[in-house]
Amino acid sequence: MQKCLVIFFLIPIQTYCYCQEITLSERIINIAENLANDEEDPESVSVFIDRLQDLTENPVEINSSNETEISRLFFLSDFQVKALSEYTHSTGKIVSVYELAAIPGFGREIVEMITPFITLENKSINNSDSARWRSSIISNLSVKSNTRDTSNLGSPWKIFTKYNFKSGGFSGGMTTEKDPGEKAISGNPPLPDFFSAYIDYSGSGILRKIIVGDYSARFGLGSNINNGIRRGISLSSLGYMSANDEIKPYTSAEENKFFRGVAAEFSLKNLELSVFISRNCTDATLSSLSGTSNDYVQNFYTGGIHNTPTLLSKKNAVSESAFGVTISYNLKSLKIGFSVSENKLSLPIIPSLNDPGKIFNFAGNINNIYSVYYNSLIKNILLFGELSVDNSKKYAIIQGISFRPSDRLTINFLFRNYEPGYTAFYGNGPGTSSKASNEKGIAGNFSFEAAKHLFISGGCDIVSFPWLKYRCSSPSLGLRKELKIRYFPTEKITFDASYDYRLSMIDSTEMQGLPYQINISTRSLKASFHYSLYDYITFGTRVDFKTVSPSGSKGFLLFQEFNYSFRKIPVTIWARYCLFNTDDWSSRIYTYENDILYSYSIPAMAWEGSRSYIMAKWKIGDFSELRVKYGMNSVIKTGNNPVNTDEIKLQLKVWF
Repeated sequence: MQKCLVIFFLIPIQTYCYCQEITLSERIINIAENLANDEEDPESVSVFIDRLQDLTENPVEINSSNETEISRLFFLSDFQVKALSEYTHSTGKIVSVYELAAIPGFGREIVEMITPFITLENKSINNSDSARWRSSIISNLSVKSNTRDTSNLGSPWKIFTKYNFKSGGFSGGMTTEKDPGEKAISGNPPLPDFFSAYIDYSGSGILRKIIVGDYSARFGLGSNINNGIRRGISLSSLGYMSANDEIKPYTSAEENKFFRGVAAEFSLKNLELSVFISRNCTDATLSSLSGTSNDYVQNFYTGGIHNTPTLLSKKNAVSESAFGVTISYNLKSLKIGFSVSENKLSLPIIPSLNDPGKIFNFAGNINNIYSVYYNSLIKNILLFGELSVDNSKKYAIIQGISFRPSDRLTINFLFRNYEPGYTAFYGNGPGTSSKASNEKGIAGNFSFEAAKHLFISGGCDIVSFPWLKYRCSSPSLGLRKELKIRYFPTEKITFDASYDYRLSMIDSTEMQGLPYQINISTRSLKASFHYSLYDYITFGTRVDFKTVSPSGSKGFLLFQEFNYSFRKIPVTIWARYCLFNTDDWSSRIYTYENDILYSYSIPAMAWEGSRSYIMAKWKIGDFSELRVKYGMNSVIKTGNNPVNTDEIKLQLKVWF
């Protein structure tokens, strides 16, 4: 396979083609990867890609002057959202994307980033066929070699299907998924392992939106309710998550963190109201105090895989009722909001009393949270913050400031304090850990246009953990530093380089008795170069180097890729060949790949080996497209014998 790819790279290419498909795909991958770098879970890139794909299909109306609509560009900072809204308010409609570069907080880099995801037209007025019924269906099938397990309940194939429709202000859809090893159909009534559906109405009157079925929600900065998109503490982007309320149809395949019921948004002049009510089931491990029946929750199961009888017993083990209300008021330069939410479980949570790390964990079956949040733009300074308090009077505080001393420089600071024991079942405010609790820190970053086409950004985040956490049996500290340079002298050339430093503390396992803490530091260098030789082909090269102390473990990665889109035949090709060599798992390197829609490859490269893939997209007329991807890994862990695995993915999309 490796020889075939090398030959494929060297074949002379003479057919004419276009590169729009290539450019958009690369842009989505690059944005998602940069956002996911701030997350602890590398799989979070799938959420960002989902949202970016949705934006390509339903672009943002930037001339609406509506901050809620503009904030759908979730990678923009609050400063940029407000600046764009005020610009259209004061000067009128934007008639060209080039005009965006003159808005405070915007420049060529941002304009190029958002162009595929925006429209200058008012879709509800200018789109004459908006009432026409339009729908599409996507079906994905994938399988990996050496994954057949006789203990599994079903086949090794992963099957994902997504259907949606739209007509005027109405839209709807459903999502089904079967993970490897799960039964294709089970339960009563018989359904796929995961089934989700919704109907959505969006209007321009008092009722702005109503969703019946499955949905996600976010209020304010997310420390109360946020089971939609989450932004980590970014050290190289322009800002943090916007403090805007949002309810959105749930179209992902994560099987637990969503609401099921009814949600609605209302708007009357400067007053906005969002409400939701939900009753759903979630996966959990149950246990018994009486010894005769399961009567309490031991812990929640978030893996979503139900391919053995034991894992299947965790599925939908606990029912949950939830409701939430938020009301906000918008002035010219100030927005203030109030939120309340409640979660009630059918069985109580009883944490283990033998584990000191769980002393502050939530106990019981009802949790209420009350929040107040705001953002205010005063000239070139943006202030934003949120305060949330739960049943046990534990609190979460977020306060940030963003300002622009000059047109070329943006500076941000963010303070957050999630008290040990603060509990929000669906809360995900800005932070470094996946659980918004037991964290106190301050972060700062900057973005500077040093010269024409040259951008420098970076920052530092200092965090303390006042109580015990995973792999750390005493209070601990953490530190992150990052510096990034981006240079694109022409539309055909892009160069990125970054340095990342991370310090964490964990318990030592070298001696018996009371553990002492050791500092683990990682340093990463990354450089990438993309070049469009002609309009029909793009080459990309990336080099990564990583070191881990005090173990001295090192890792290295190098890949070459190219993307090619034909003109005479409706076919696009993506291909990559990657070599890596790391001393162990601690120096592993993550890299993101082009993939079929709604399926994501974020392989962790560890030990010694190679990874290669080739993917092709064939557009069949004006009603469907077919994508096929083949990938292969070859890894040497011990000795000289490589372990080879491969994977094939198929996707058919039909729209009508």
